[in-house]
Amino acid sequence: MKKAILMFAAVGAMLFTGCKDNASDKVKAENVETATERDSKETEYPEISFEESEFDFGNIAKGTNVEHVFKFTNTGKAPLVITNASSSCGCTVPTYPKNETIAPGESGEMLVKFNGSGNGQVTKTVTVSANTESGKEQIKIKAFVEADDTKKAS
Repeated sequence: MKKAILMFAAVGAMLFTGCKDNASDKVKAENVETATERDSKETEYPEISFEESEFDFGNIAKGTNVEHVFKFTNTGKAPLVITNASSSCGCTVPTYPKNETIAPGESGEMLVKFNGSGNGQVTKTVTVSANTESGKEQIKIKAFVEADDTKKAS
């Protein structure tokens, strides 16, 4: 019992004497300003702005390969990096500037190829993964795929 009281008294003495200095007196004003500036830059994101977010190929024959170039600009305040672009199916293939840094104000291009599969009205989505605030952006292509004429002749 005496050991427990002695231990409690020793811990209490350390707590009261260890915190006698006011920690806020040790903070330098210039370090606070530097940290504030640094932290405000961390909230600046790039923004990817496409000239058009959707493109319609119109009527195409089944199996016809078509492609379209989507132009975009980094309208944000930080460098843009596109890490991935994937389509909603294998019939649509995006080509993009992978892991290239696009400075604020600079532009780039993304080529989207479609192989004309499906029947009737088709819509395909390309999801672009980048270091933007949302992390993902989407563009779409549309086409009306006309039926194969050789099957009608049979």
